[in-house]
Amino acid sequence: MDELQLIAERTGSMPLAESEALGSARARLMAEIAHAGTENAVPLKKRRRWVWTGAGAVGLAAAITAVVTLAPVDQVGLEPPAAVADPVTVLRNAATAALKSPAAPPRPDQFVYTKTKQPDGERESWRSADGTHDGLIKMADGGSIPLPGCRNGRAQVYKGGEPLDGVMEPCTPSPGHRADLPTDADAMFDYLNAGRGGHDGDFNAMGKDVLSLANESYLSPAVRAALYGAAAKVPGLRAVDHAQDAAGRPGVGITWPLGPHDDPKVAKPVVIVFAADTFLYLGTNSTAVTASGVVDAVGRRP
Repeated sequence: MDELQLIAERTGSMPLAESEALGSARARLMAEIAHAGTENAVPLKKRRRWVWTGAGAVGLAAAITAVVTLAPVDQVGLEPPAAVADPVTVLRNAATAALKSPAAPPRPDQFVYTKTKQPDGERESWRSADGTHDGLIKMADGGSIPLPGCRNGRAQVYKGGEPLDGVMEPCTPSPGHRADLPTDADAMFDYLNAGRGGHDGDFNAMGKDVLSLANESYLSPAVRAALYGAAAKVPGLRAVDHAQDAAGRPGVGITWPLGPHDDPKVAKPVVIVFAADTFLYLGTNSTAVTASGVVDAVGRRP
């Protein structure tokens, strides 16, 4: 067993305690060393160095952990530790995790279901996989928003949630299954940066497009991996080690840079949250994806 690795794993990035608080912990450490030395004693001529094995190494790591973690951060006057995670590494890990997820593309007549938790409650959506069937959004307040399918370039017009008889409008299908997107990170970055949500180079607008795709669209594993790979190319990203999504689930977060006209004193950056152990996408600090899947009809759930 590598005791240095064990110690590193036990201590992590925790702050050191003040010198006054170390006396008893140091005594325990020395007692542990003396005890292990007695149990593993060898003739003086053969004793060239100490070898820590089994319980001895575990005991040493435990003793040192006690020294390091003896006092909380707020009691020793230290600032919380800086983020250990690197945003690019987190997003690349998320891309790798996405590639390993199972692929189950919906049929054209099915619906992409998503349930999200937001500050005002839960929201559910049923998006037509091919964009030609009528979908629905159920709002947190109990209201609903129709998502009319686009058939033959025409879609039903609604007013106040009710269809206007015989009134149609030109449309382009908005599919819930995005089979048209690039599977390469560079190509995906170019796609997102092509002014679809704003001007070229508007990373704030790009971030909105990234979240829109990540939240309520079915993306193949390769497309989702490309999406996270493209996000990793955005300058100004920061990592947040101990983030939470809107449902309170812990993870590692990525802060998206503010827009060019945002006041940093007023505007708060969006935090995109991934599970710290699996790097699967959870949502953001304002919208958490709590359920998703493919269903056969509006109103059904996975």
